[in-house]
Amino acid sequence: MSTGGPSLRRERRRSEQRARRRRGTRWIIIGAAALVLLLGGGIATALVMTAQNPSTEADGVDEAPQAAEPIVFPDDEPAAAAGASPCTTVRVLSSFENAEMVSRLVDGYNAQPRDVNGSCVTAVATKDKSGLAAEDASHSFTNLPEDQRPTVWVPDASSWIGIARATGGGAAVPAETTSLGASDIVLAMPEALAAAIGWDEDSPTWAEVYEVAEDENAWSDLGHPEWGAFKLGKTSPLVASSGEAALLNSFSSAAGTGAELTRDDVIDPEVTEEVRRHELATSHYMATPEHFLWHARQSEEQGSVADFLSAVIVDEKSVWDYNRGITSRDGVTRVASDPPAEKLVPIYPSDGFYVADNPAVLLEGVWLDLLETAAAEDFLRFALTKQGQQIVRETGYRDVNGAIDPLVAEVGQFAADPPGALPYPRGNVIRATHLAFPDVRKRAEVLFLVDVSGSMEEPIPGGMTKLAGAKAAITEALDHFTPGDNVGLAAFSAVDMDPISPGLVSPVADIGETRTEFLRELGALRPIEFTPLYAAVDKFARERAADWQPDRINAIVLLSDGKNEYFGSSVTAAQMISGLEELHHHETPVLIFTLAYGANADVATLQSISSATGAHYYDATDPTKVSDVLGDLVTSF
Repeated sequence: MSTGGPSLRRERRRSEQRARRRRGTRWIIIGAAALVLLLGGGIATALVMTAQNPSTEADGVDEAPQAAEPIVFPDDEPAAAAGASPCTTVRVLSSFENAEMVSRLVDGYNAQPRDVNGSCVTAVATKDKSGLAAEDASHSFTNLPEDQRPTVWVPDASSWIGIARATGGGAAVPAETTSLGASDIVLAMPEALAAAIGWDEDSPTWAEVYEVAEDENAWSDLGHPEWGAFKLGKTSPLVASSGEAALLNSFSSAAGTGAELTRDDVIDPEVTEEVRRHELATSHYMATPEHFLWHARQSEEQGSVADFLSAVIVDEKSVWDYNRGITSRDGVTRVASDPPAEKLVPIYPSDGFYVADNPAVLLEGVWLDLLETAAAEDFLRFALTKQGQQIVRETGYRDVNGAIDPLVAEVGQFAADPPGALPYPRGNVIRATHLAFPDVRKRAEVLFLVDVSGSMEEPIPGGMTKLAGAKAAITEALDHFTPGDNVGLAAFSAVDMDPISPGLVSPVADIGETRTEFLRELGALRPIEFTPLYAAVDKFARERAADWQPDRINAIVLLSDGKNEYFGSSVTAAQMISGLEELHHHETPVLIFTLAYGANADVATLQSISSATGAHYYDATDPTKVSDVLGDLVTSF
């Protein structure tokens, strides 16, 4: 007997999923693993959190184990005196998102004397973006000298363990992990917007979120035309856990499968087309949650947070940071200020959400000896003591029992025990969503705008000129774009009173067809003389706004190494910024991502340009880092 077509089957699966409503999955899994660790004695036999940790064996997910009793955390047991020098080093690699928690755990461990097999121990915290660390882990960190490779890896979500193992075999990454704490990945909204749509009281499904985000009249129909279109922010799923969770939710919603998402679902053309529609609601992507929340705070200070975003998919910990006034422009340097006037509310979609479960994995590699492994086991033991879990709670996370610091819960407006935590699909399923992202993401409409003033002829470390270094970085960044993305190239300089030169050299068009022309024109660029920064930005911003495409991320990537120096235009800095702000609040806003290149770049002006357009500023004042910085920048598309 027929069971109906794909759409009917998906709707039936949605109904079944809503009826099941998972509750408490994360604490069953996390608690069981931690309990074995605390009572069983050795890390090697204790790291058994397999249901929450994606595997690579087959599609589907494992059944959740039976609920475990809450853990009674033991007291730390430091040594009476530190062991002998030289100390054994435990290098703990975290993600950017959980770096504060891991760093404080390292400090707490180092604050007491340690003696492991007669040696003192020093833990050292390092960090990298989740996606980049997973890629390195898949190749056993061979990009690093052996004495700099990590001993313990703590990504902020188990999904990255699965990706590392599915991508390159993961010889150094065992499947067994244990969670150090957790943060739900939620839909965060400004309080007034959440109340207006009613999601602060009645949580939507992910399908409802995407339906509203795709409706250009969503706020107008609710009596708030001043909020403009519904603006949904996401991080890149190839870089950050919140973006990856958003993509998984999108595929699960489209397939109607929830946690049972399979690789067949991901490659289903009908599912893919629906996900592609979901992604059209994205304002643009960014590398970390901090990037979005910094802009949200700037937008509030300039008028209203609703001008920048309606909702953003982030972890609870980021909501707590934002609500207490902690922001970061670059995802690294944290700045404390007064709490925002309008706080964010975490929304827990009713058909499930993923959890950044902070899994610790003790790596296996030729660079580690038995003493380093034993020292790492001792560090992980400390993380699950009364003192270690207190640090976890104080830094904004739920501990492995699910408990939250009361003040953190109040400021972050966290739900005490929200239903719906989902186990991650297996690693090969997650990898399939990564591979699908270039096809389903919102397409780009991007103009690279390059400063070719005389100073770009100056040499940088390594023997290249600034311009040669910029060309190499742009060539490498171009690999991020795929057929269907419209990409163009313009450059600006001038001689005396002459017009901006050379201007547009490769029109914004499908890079699948124009890549050869783009690279040829890029290679032909030469340093000229002056820097008509204000006039160039004003000119090309207006041109791109006139050719604005509603179904694309409309943007300019501006790379400049100096200050405005031009006598052929009357455009002032104030006029330029005023014009950009006018365009930003128009129906055809163009994002201008700015990159300060070299020590003499006008950082303040470049920051003001990006801020005026709701985009982000990137720092390559160390010109040797331009490739890495530009590679980070293009994840916004």
